[in-house]
Amino acid sequence: MIWLARHAETTWNVAGRYQGRLESELSELGVRQAAALARAFVERRQRAQTVPARIVSSPLLRCTATAGASAQGLGLAVETDQRLIEIAHGTWEGRYRDELRANDPERYRMWREDPARVAFEDGETLGDVLARWRSFATELALRDEPTLVVTHDAVVRCALVDACGRTLDDFWKTNVENAAYAVLERDGERLRVLEECVHDHLAGLRADVAGQAL
Repeated sequence: MIWLARHAETTWNVAGRYQGRLESELSELGVRQAAALARAFVERRQRAQTVPARIVSSPLLRCTATAGASAQGLGLAVETDQRLIEIAHGTWEGRYRDELRANDPERYRMWREDPARVAFEDGETLGDVLARWRSFATELALRDEPTLVVTHDAVVRCALVDACGRTLDDFWKTNVENAAYAVLERDGERLRVLEECVHDHLAGLRADVAGQAL
């Protein structure tokens, strides 16, 4: 079993600021979300249900901090993998969503309406992200080990459309939230989705993703 989680809410999520490869800290709500995610796995173990035997995270702080809470609760170490890092937003990084909507309107419109065909200046495309995920997922599928993967919005969305046999045109049609997770299972050398967005553990702690710079 694979639990594929997006990191908990950050201060830049709250501000509507594009993060990309830049670092941002968990917000106060994000810290509570990470703790709630950890409690969910501890409670699974108490009920004798399957829990992660391995935790792999993007190397960025917002992911390692989220993963760290679960690692502490389960007595595991956090591994990091560069392939799980967020999409490189290039010249958008550190800038606010509303400012970009006004000053880079055509690229912003394309990103929201036709994301598969957007190339970020000094950054990546979704095809680049998908290639990274596929490389990671191929190795993951070959290991028969329950694993929690903590990564970023764009990576989770690419993973979900790929596991469902859909295309990157459906990127925005996936359901992804801070500190929520998808449940996947190994199907031969591939992964398939059992649940897209589990957030029951976040009762009262769900973030307002509509205002985030995604």
